[in-house]
Amino acid sequence: MKKVVVGMSGGVDSSVAAYLLKQEGYEVTGLFMKNWDDSSVTLTSNCTWEDDLLFAEMVCKKLDIPLHTVDLSNPYRKRVVDYMFAEYERGRTPNPDVLCNREIKFDLFIDEALKLGADYVATGHYCRKEIKIINNKPVYRLLAGKDPNKDQSYFLCQLSQSQISRALFPVGELLKLEVRKIADEQGLATATRKDSQGICFVGKVDLPTFLQQQLQAKEGDIVEIPETYYADKETSDDVKAIAKAYKYKREDGKVLAKHRGAHFYTIGQRKGLNIGGTGKPMYVIAIDVDENIVYVGKGDNHPGLYRKGLFVASDEVHWVREDLKLAVNDTNEYLVRVRYRQPLQRATLIVKPEGIYILFEKPQRAIAPGQFAAWYDEDELIGSGVIY
Repeated sequence: MKKVVVGMSGGVDSSVAAYLLKQEGYEVTGLFMKNWDDSSVTLTSNCTWEDDLLFAEMVCKKLDIPLHTVDLSNPYRKRVVDYMFAEYERGRTPNPDVLCNREIKFDLFIDEALKLGADYVATGHYCRKEIKIINNKPVYRLLAGKDPNKDQSYFLCQLSQSQISRALFPVGELLKLEVRKIADEQGLATATRKDSQGICFVGKVDLPTFLQQQLQAKEGDIVEIPETYYADKETSDDVKAIAKAYKYKREDGKVLAKHRGAHFYTIGQRKGLNIGGTGKPMYVIAIDVDENIVYVGKGDNHPGLYRKGLFVASDEVHWVREDLKLAVNDTNEYLVRVRYRQPLQRATLIVKPEGIYILFEKPQRAIAPGQFAAWYDEDELIGSGVIY
């Protein structure tokens, strides 16, 4: 009998994953990870890790499977949270959930599961895995989940073939409603529990408060860039020029207000600017942490919110399907997204010695450096990289 260790989060998805695996005949063991215990930055309406553990215990008792716990809070802080601080300090917008999966759930968690004798690890992610034999060797395909509203393959865009080989995703073939129905029919305590929100394992936070643990507030100017700024800008067919983000100077616009620190903001942000009386909403269109300036544009369709392309440096490129890796000067069309839940967008990938240029069929809104771009062939995740 194959042994599977399930990452029990205290939520309905991992609970049903454990149930389904037991029904399939696996020897199932639950493993709860404690990754964060600082409640000073989380909003009071959110559950703590103690609540999550209590629900995990209730589910495992109901399913009659053992539950182990492991404290990974120190490596989580070093590998995920410290990375977040460093990226925001550089004026970039990281995705901690992607890092958490690569560094914790499918790295350290696998190590802990192997200590328990696991053949596989399982999570409640809404994605699917298939095995394809190429040249007599297994190649693991990571596919989107069946539920289009819950597909979480994007969060796994940095996983390696080795990591995927150990993973099982039991709820990937189901819709969320079906998962909750199964939990209800089996009398699982998590059946009606709300999905977690916010930063992976940390919860919903006030981001500036969270970042001020390590990043100091520093007053600076909020500068509005008018739409007329773009009127005389030359268009170019050069891929490097197309993928480049606009670089503004203070004199390109007018000072509207003050901010608490450029590194507390992200491109596309609307709330928290404290700018009134403008008629249309203001959005962050660029951040300059060296000069401590936040640039904003007025209106939902301000040109500064949109980019035709982006760039991923060669050392930030990751191929989930290593056998499909493009060589230098290769070009291919893929479907691309730059954030969770964003509909896939048609784009062309162009590989150069310095990295990959991604040119979209239609300009994309609020692309921020530090985010992950993930590219797909239909519903299969092929690769990803950090946006420069």
